[in-house]
Amino acid sequence: MTLARGLVALAVALLWWAVLGSAAGAIYSKYRARELFVELEHLNSSRDELDAEWGRLQLEQSAWSTYGFVERVASERLHMTIPDSRDIEILPP
Repeated sequence: MTLARGLVALAVALLWWAVLGSAAGAIYSKYRARELFVELEHLNSSRDELDAEWGRLQLEQSAWSTYGFVERVASERLHMTIPDSRDIEILPP
């Protein structure tokens, strides 16, 4: 009987530790999931900001490469002019 009681007490102690360990694991898992969720939301926010900035950069690039802008910069800053049709020579390949 004493051996049986000792085994039962050991089994109860092991079960108690298993329950305690699983409770601690559940608490840590929930805490870690919340941390990861907050990190994911931060990354999503950063992605959205970068997408908006990318869109603005694309608009700016398209504005810089328009024909009128290039022609204006060429004439004002580089003092370039459109050649007269008599000055244009077409060379055969």
